[in-house]
Amino acid sequence: MIGIVDLCYRKDSLSAYEFVAPIVRIVERKGLPCAVTHHSELGAGGPAGADGVILCGTALKDDRYIRHADAFGWLAAGEVPVLGICAGMQVIATVFGGELERGSEIGMTEVRVVKADPLFSGMDGFMAYELHNRAVRPPGCFDVLAVSADCIQAMRHASLQVYGVMFHPEVRNEWVVERFVQACTGRGNSAV
Repeated sequence: MIGIVDLCYRKDSLSAYEFVAPIVRIVERKGLPCAVTHHSELGAGGPAGADGVILCGTALKDDRYIRHADAFGWLAAGEVPVLGICAGMQVIATVFGGELERGSEIGMTEVRVVKADPLFSGMDGFMAYELHNRAVRPPGCFDVLAVSADCIQAMRHASLQVYGVMFHPEVRNEWVVERFVQACTGRGNSAV
């Protein structure tokens, strides 16, 4: 089961249709069960019974999740693979001691892969959809995997299966989510 965390400002918000529902569709299309939990309802251990967790993005000016970063302490244990999308990458960076800085990208951006990783296997670069006002300066325990002209686009913890992507793969790069969930559940030959 894939745990999907809704980072939108409130449960069942209109933003969830844009940022959470597409992730649910991608996971279900792969034939995998999933459960959505709003970030305000997370327990101390994160989504219970999950083989992997996806922290979804949210609206451009929605940053309530960052004020509740203490609710994500369970990420540091690294008990399950995690993929943080945009706001999710910001949460991951914050939990592990990274920094958020001003950095706005809206629309299609060219992303260049700078470090080999199974998540981006066979890719040197690709176009991706961006929608963010903050960029991430990852902590030292993360490797930078991909960049754009303006900011870091993907990172991975050096020893845990914890990823962050600043772009929104649910828009034009569904293969990122597919590879991640396949690796989490052992369905397919991807390994993250």
